[in-house]
Order: sequence, then structure tokens, then C-alpha cells
Amino acid sequence: AENLLCRLQENFQALTEKLTLRNILFGRWVTFNFLLEEMGERINDLEKRVADLMTEAGVENSDEELK
Repeated sequence: AENLLCRLQENFQALTEKLTLRNILFGRWVTFNFLLEEMGERINDLEKRVADLMTEAGVENSDEELK
């Protein structure tokens, strides 16, 4: 019975460590995803501002010219 209790404790500890690691990785994934979305929004904003400045300056804005 003591051996069984030790094995159960070891299995519980291993499961706890796996869940903890999974939670840490998930938290980092959520943070990374948020940062990517934030960066995408900033890039879109920057593109709009550049297009607005080009319009104010009287410069034609086409995809071919930007490539």
C-alpha cells in the first residue's frame, strides 16, 4: 500500500508539473499573439499615415510604386 501511495504521489507531481508548464506556455502564447496583433495595428496605422502624407504632398499612391 505504501508503494502504491508513493507511485500515486509521483504521478500527481508529474501531472502538476505538466499542467504548470502548459499554463506558462499558454500564457506566453497569448502574450505573443497580443503583441503580434498590436504590431499589425501599428503597421496599418503607419501605412495610412504615409498614404495621407503622400496625398497631401500630391504624390500618386499605387501598389506598384511601393514595391
